Amino acid sequence: MSESQRVGDRLPPRQFELSLDAFGKLVLVLADGRRVEGVMPVRSYPIQAPEHGIGIVDADGHEVAWIPALPDLPSDQQQLIRDALRAREFMPVIEAIDSVTSFSTPCTWHVRTDRGHTQFVLRGEEDIRRLGGGSGLLITDSHGIQFYVRDQAALDRDSRKLLDRFL
Repeated sequence: MSESQRVGDRLPPRQFELSLDAFGKLVLVLADGRRVEGVMPVRSYPIQAPEHGIGIVDADGHEVAWIPALPDLPSDQQQLIRDALRAREFMPVIEAIDSVTSFSTPCTWHVRTDRGHTQFVLRGEEDIRRLGGGSGLLITDSHGIQFYVRDQAALDRDSRKLLDRFL
C-alpha cells in the first residue's frame, strides 16, 4: 500500500468490512478490495467521546480508515471494534476509595474499580489531573497505570473526603 493510499483515506463507515483472521487479528477489507491485515482501532477522544472519532490503523500505525461514529456501523462490526479496543485499553474506573495509608505522598490507595478491588501507590499530588473543566479525574500510579474517576460528585461521601485531601 502506498503512502498516499494510507494517509487521508477517510472512508464512510460502510465502505469497509472488518473480520478476524485465523489468528484472531483484525482484517480490514476496503470497498476497492484492498485487504489490510493486523489493523487496530484507536480512539481519538477516549474519555470525552469514546464512541466517536475512531481511526483504524495498520501495523505501521498509519491510518487506513476512519469511523466518525461507532453506532453508525452494523452491530457485528461495532462488536469487533469494541472487543479490540477493550483488549488494547486498560483504564480502570474508580468507584470508591476505601482507604489511603497517608495524606502525604507517596502513599498507597486501596480502591474499588469497575474491574475489582486493587491498590496502587500515588507518588505525588501532581499525578492527579483534572479533566477538561468537568469533575472527572485521571490518577496515575507509580507504574504509569491510569485510573479514571468519571465524576467526583458521584463518589460516596467517604471517598470524596479522602480525595479532597489530595486536590
